Amino acid sequence: MTLRSVNGLRLLGRLRELGSVGRDEAGRLVRLAASDTEKIGRDRLAQWVEQAGLELAVDRIGNVFGIWAPNGLDAASKPLMLGSHIDTVINAGIFDGCYGVLAGLEVIETLKAEGFDPDRPIVVGAFTNEEGVRYAPDMMGSLVYSGGLSVEAALASVGTDGSVLGEELARIGYAGPNEPGFLKPHAYLELHIEQGPVLEREGAPIGAVENLQGISWQKVMIEGDANHAGTTPISMRRDAGLAAARVITFLRERAIASNTPTVATVGCMEFEPNAINVIPSKATFTVDLRDPDEERLLAEEAALADYLERIADEEQVAISVERLARFQPVTFDDGIVAEIEAAAAGRGLRSRRMTSGAGHDAQMIARIAPAAMIFVPSIGGISHNPKEHTPDEDLIAGANVLLDVVRKLTSSDD
Repeated sequence: MTLRSVNGLRLLGRLRELGSVGRDEAGRLVRLAASDTEKIGRDRLAQWVEQAGLELAVDRIGNVFGIWAPNGLDAASKPLMLGSHIDTVINAGIFDGCYGVLAGLEVIETLKAEGFDPDRPIVVGAFTNEEGVRYAPDMMGSLVYSGGLSVEAALASVGTDGSVLGEELARIGYAGPNEPGFLKPHAYLELHIEQGPVLEREGAPIGAVENLQGISWQKVMIEGDANHAGTTPISMRRDAGLAAARVITFLRERAIASNTPTVATVGCMEFEPNAINVIPSKATFTVDLRDPDEERLLAEEAALADYLERIADEEQVAISVERLARFQPVTFDDGIVAEIEAAAAGRGLRSRRMTSGAGHDAQMIARIAPAAMIFVPSIGGISHNPKEHTPDEDLIAGANVLLDVVRKLTSSDD
């Protein structure tokens, strides 16, 4: 049997066209959630959805859906859902998130063109604020959709620029009428670039993602005393900056010494008064802990808490911690993962079962439906960066695997 393929030129063209939306004066791609530039991206996506003959629907948190329910199928009757997001980080690449949305749309268009008759509706979604750059938490649209956060709380979120998400969605025309969760998915599939080096290193063009790391985000605030950098003896200092440095070193050394996949990152840090000749009176920084095993993640959180108590005593500083986000590890549906492997093999493509180190909308939708992800290689493992790149042939190969899995999952009542 000859396997049909997606329209690769159309998919690649749309990826590059959407990647041109949201460039600042320096040429950086900056399409933050519910911003003016994201509105342009949303409008472009909505145009493509309607041109494909799909029903366009938007819910109250701004999630955008293209619904294909042919031959009298009820759109609300447990569709197969595909998707990801189109918001970006600051100075982003063009594939993160957008690839999953546009490949999902391409798959539906391909199936329509070949006269495929699905047993259930197929929906492609673009979820709001997956990146979490402007509003917290990240993966917000899918979290609200799956019932993990109330829509009222999400809409009241205040952004880093002082804006309110609900007001911004209304301003840009994407405060939709539908309640989040109005479509109850039969299953969910997300195609994504790996954002890591494993597939490229191993020469495997397809990743069948079987689980996703748990994530713990905390903000640590250390308070000491500001004092003169030249006249205050080292032994008499309450140096918040030194205490922060010790915590960072502890996290790295603990991760290196471990034989587990645990990772720890301090990505944000601020000192007060932030002067070259003043001992810091306050240090505020974030801690990102990740592990695919919940017990290990709990152990890392406990180890950090114990070390903070020790540092507070040894450095004579006051330490407080604020929880920013906490998501448990996710195990994806083994049956769907097996279908991904089978689809890759059917295309003559090597696949590898793997863990996702990054958070994705799939982990939220997995709360309410069987879910899985397909990865394609990221050159150099680079993402969240304009150097983010996946070769065209890998992008098309991933979309074709998605096409075959979608065809299989909508050809029976499995």
